[in-house]
Amino acid sequence: MRNIIRNVRQAFSSLKTPSFKYTYVTGMHFSQSVSIIQSQVGVIRGVQVLYSDTNPLDVDLVINLPHDGIRLIFDPVVQRLKIIEIYNMKLVKLKYCGLPFNSPEVLPSIEQIEHSFGATHPGVYDSEKQVFVLNFRGLSFYFPIDSKFQPGYAHGLGSLQFPNGTSPLVAKTAIYVGNMPAGGSGEEHGSKTPPPPLPLVCYHNNLYLEKADIIRDKTRTRGLRLHLFTEGSCGTRALLEPKKRCLTKEVLFGDTCEDVLSALGAPSRVFYKAEDKMRIHSPHAHKRDKIRRSDFFYNYFTLGLDILFNAKTQCIKKFVLHTNYPGHYNFNMYHRCEFSLTLPPENNSTESGKLIDVSPSPVTKYEDENGKVR
Repeated sequence: MRNIIRNVRQAFSSLKTPSFKYTYVTGMHFSQSVSIIQSQVGVIRGVQVLYSDTNPLDVDLVINLPHDGIRLIFDPVVQRLKIIEIYNMKLVKLKYCGLPFNSPEVLPSIEQIEHSFGATHPGVYDSEKQVFVLNFRGLSFYFPIDSKFQPGYAHGLGSLQFPNGTSPLVAKTAIYVGNMPAGGSGEEHGSKTPPPPLPLVCYHNNLYLEKADIIRDKTRTRGLRLHLFTEGSCGTRALLEPKKRCLTKEVLFGDTCEDVLSALGAPSRVFYKAEDKMRIHSPHAHKRDKIRRSDFFYNYFTLGLDILFNAKTQCIKKFVLHTNYPGHYNFNMYHRCEFSLTLPPENNSTESGKLIDVSPSPVTKYEDENGKVR
């Protein structure tokens, strides 16, 4: 049985395991959640990753942990955790302020929830699902209640009278960030509200990308302007109090390795191309190089960016921006690169063909823009 405890000041927003070796926090990136699971091979079993093949940008990404009774729900666009759903209460032990409210010894009844969390406003009854939803800040409890009790809940769950003195137990718990709108449920709240920003506890001294602007002149692309953030410290406070630090860097075609290292720091990995598949088209393909050279990449996984350097000049020759599209062969290797590319029409063009007027982004569909750039 998993032991899951509260780890925030005002609202539930994270899950911890008994050994405190890993924590799921709302706002954390999908890849970080997968890394936790990969580090616990043999402990976390039967993991399922669910996404839509036909509409992956509109349907939530889900990591289902059936042996733990937990479902992690991620926003499909920014790919950050927005809801932690506990759907099998028998598989977990829940505490609030150090006191259990769900365990083999303590059943999550109506009385127990009101005792642990205090009085609250009347909940919301879903007649279709026949569940009563009790909402707190960042937390919703779902009680299965027959529709015949619906007229009598005006004064809260505690006012309902059940046969033989038995009251329903919590069937599901949803953990999220923020307040619940009037008349809403945790699922509705999660589907309409974007996830919180990446929390500081998930920074791990890495560099992250807010957005990337593609720098262009009238006729050519010059490079990237990267709006970055990382973990910093306040100049007037102790180093023990980290804060978000924002910075902007530019990397341009022709920049050297040293320029990139100075701007972005060390890459997550350096990858050397094993072969040049385009060499066969070269007039000198039959000749052997006196010194074998290979172009190489700087891979920045948390930026969603690869930078290709020329083997001879060691200067930038290509940028690769990753969208981390579900189902792609390298899905989950990179964070999504939130790039912005504006290609305005050329006002001085006299040709009769179609003018380019598109602004592709990581979520742009090919069929939407293909006809505009022919």
